[in-house]
Amino acid sequence: MADKEYKLDPEEKEILNTFNRGEWVSKEEDLDKYKEAAKQTFAKTHRINFRVSEKDFRDIQIHAREEGLPYQTLVSSVLHKYLSGKLKES
Repeated sequence: MADKEYKLDPEEKEILNTFNRGEWVSKEEDLDKYKEAAKQTFAKTHRINFRVSEKDFRDIQIHAREEGLPYQTLVSSVLHKYLSGKLKES
């Protein structure tokens, strides 16, 4: 953030203060556990094929381009969020 100063909200300020006071401690065993969980979560071991309408396909490509992602990654992410209960209808 070259010339811009980022303004922190109160919660962000408190987090920064606790970090600066040394209250954050990393535990190596936890880090290894989370690395392995992330590796398993994002491992792409299966390929699936399915058909969608031309309109849906174009919309997927447009949304993926807006997000700066390959469309396959976007579809995989949406599917993962749906299956994990994190995708909510608006």
